[in-house]
Amino acid sequence: MAGANDYGHILVVDDEREICDLVREYLSSEGYRVSTAHDGAGLRRVMAQSPVDLVTLDLMLPGEDGLTLARWLRENFSVGIIMLTGRSEIVDHILGLEMGADYYVPKPYHQRQLLAAVRSVLRRTSAQTTEKQTRSRSTARFAGWNLDLASGELFSPSGEEVLLTTGEFDLLAAFVNNPNQVLTRGRLLDLARHREAGPEDRTIDVQVVRLRRKLKVDPKKPKMIKTVRGRGYNFIAEVEWL
Repeated sequence: MAGANDYGHILVVDDEREICDLVREYLSSEGYRVSTAHDGAGLRRVMAQSPVDLVTLDLMLPGEDGLTLARWLRENFSVGIIMLTGRSEIVDHILGLEMGADYYVPKPYHQRQLLAAVRSVLRRTSAQTTEKQTRSRSTARFAGWNLDLASGELFSPSGEEVLLTTGEFDLLAAFVNNPNQVLTRGRLLDLARHREAGPEDRTIDVQVVRLRRKLKVDPKKPKMIKTVRGRGYNFIAEVEWL
């Protein structure tokens, strides 16, 4: 994993190396770790080396085609799958979804279109992971606070219930599930299941300000939710699961 790219590992599979390079450069600039492969053998190598969160899979590949590889991925891994193809026939779309693809993006596509698809699929898979974690880890305790992920209730160190909006709860849940690591605004939008957002979106900034107030944190001297200039936010707390 290179640098600060800690926001999801994406595997781009396309037999056109130039496309792989362009997509890797773009998604890397958005904070993702990106690997590439050009055929089924390359895909299997990457999948065996490290965990992958999402695969963008070209339909037309040498040897095994994208539909065959999508079926293999779905049978063996819990991973998001985006099918990319120049074909326009509706039958290919249907087959791709039947083989286990989560999303279908026709070529040619704008890079922002692909990014929106990536965010949508990762948000969906992240929500599923969070739901699994919630079933096994019900309550998070940090700095005397208790957050019940099942009921959405937050209790202060003195035992007082503090009401949270849905957005505030989703953001706090994202923080307690990822403590002591820098999360970009884009990553927090994904984890908190907010709408698609552009680089200038400040939804997270507003939610952080409100959450700091609920946690009785001095906005001028925040101790728990640290602003990391130019990168995002870091939830500085030891989290214990009950």
